[in-house]
Amino acid sequence: MAAAVVTALAGGGVGVLFASPGDVTRAEASDPADVRTVTVTRTDLSTAVTKSGTLNYGRSWTLKGPADGRVTLLPAAGALIGRGQQLYRVNDRPAMVFYGATPLFRRLDAAGIVGRDVRVLADNLQALGYDIGPQPAVGTLITLPPGAPTTAGTPSPAAPTGPADPKGGHAGSGQKDPAPPAASQDPTPVRKGDAVLTPSLIAALKRWQQSAGMAPTGVLDAGDVIVTTGPVRVGDVKAQPGDDAAGELLSLTGTEKVVTVPVTAQDSASFQKGQAVTVSLPDGATATGRISAVSTVIQSADSAEGVDAAPKRTVTVQVDDARKLDRIDAAPVQVQFTGQTKQGVLAVPVGALVALSEGGYAVQEPDGRLIKVTTGMFAKGLVEVSGSGLSAGLRVVTTS
Repeated sequence: MAAAVVTALAGGGVGVLFASPGDVTRAEASDPADVRTVTVTRTDLSTAVTKSGTLNYGRSWTLKGPADGRVTLLPAAGALIGRGQQLYRVNDRPAMVFYGATPLFRRLDAAGIVGRDVRVLADNLQALGYDIGPQPAVGTLITLPPGAPTTAGTPSPAAPTGPADPKGGHAGSGQKDPAPPAASQDPTPVRKGDAVLTPSLIAALKRWQQSAGMAPTGVLDAGDVIVTTGPVRVGDVKAQPGDDAAGELLSLTGTEKVVTVPVTAQDSASFQKGQAVTVSLPDGATATGRISAVSTVIQSADSAEGVDAAPKRTVTVQVDDARKLDRIDAAPVQVQFTGQTKQGVLAVPVGALVALSEGGYAVQEPDGRLIKVTTGMFAKGLVEVSGSGLSAGLRVVTTS
C-alpha cells in the first residue's frame, strides 16, 4: 500500500507520497471521490522569476569635514565630481577628489616618505598629466629625514614639537632651534603598492596645486584630498556655509545608476554574476541588464517585515543602455531574472510525485497503478517528468 507521508521535496516543502518497492506497479487505489487528480501536460518550463527592486545610484556614504574650521563652500545636490576637481572648501581651502583605495591619513611634507597614501598622490598626479619622475623599485631602502612621519603617520623622535615661530625656533622659547640631529630612524623598505615622496613628485605636486588654485607649497595635508574609488555624485547636502566643518557635510554615491534587489539568503545561490535580467521601469519601458554583484553580506530582516522574515542579500543589476534611465533618478522597479528554459516537456505539479522507498519517484494513476518517472526541471510548482507509459493527458493523483 502507498503510505501517505508529508515531507519536503527539493526545499519546496511539498507533500509527497511514499511507496514500498513492491508497490511500483500498483498501489492500493483510493476512492475516486476522495482523491484529487490532474493531467500530465506538455508545456514550457522556465526558472525565470520576477522580484521588486529599486533604481538609484547605489550605496551612499556620508562625508565629514576636518576636525576644525568653518565650511565656506559646498557643492549642489546632484553635482558630479571627478578626479582633480573641488568637492568643498573649509576655511576657504579646497578639498579635492583623488581616486584610490587608501585615504590620506597624514601630512605629506618631506622627501623620503614612503607609503600607500603616497602612491595615491603619485597615481593621481600622473593620471592628471603631470610628470612625477621615476619611482624607486620595490625593495629599495629609504632613509627618512629627521622629523618625517613614518608609514604609520607618527613623527620620528627627532621631530620638534610646538608651533613654529615665524622667525625660526618655537613660540614661547625665545630662541632658535639648534640644528636638527642626524636621522635616527631605520631605513624604510618600499613595498608593493607603495610610492616614495621624491623631489620630482614634490615638484609635480606644486605644479598641480598652482593649477588647482591652491598655494603651491609642495605639502599635502590629509584634509586637502578626499579619496574615492571613482567619480562621485553629491546626494544630500547636510551642512551650510558657516557651519562647523567637523560635522556631516554631504552624502556621496557613485555616478552610475544601478538596480538593487533584496533576495533571501537561502535563494541567493540562484542568482549569479553575469545572469541576464529585464528591468520594467515605471514609465512602462523595459531595459535589459545583467547581475553585476551578489553581496556577501547577509543583512537581518527589516522589523517591519515581521519576526518570520528571512535574512537578505542584495543583488545589484547593471542596465545595458544607461540612456534609458536618463529621466529617472530613483524609482521602484520590477526585475525579471532569466533562467533556464525547457520547451515542450511533460510536466505535473510537484505534489503529484510519489517518493519510492528504494529511491526515485513515480506518479500514481487513479486506479492505483504507479508509473516510475525521471524528474527534470522544477519551476513554479511544476516538475518535468519522463518515463515509459507517460503521455500528455494522462490523469494522475496529486496532493496539490
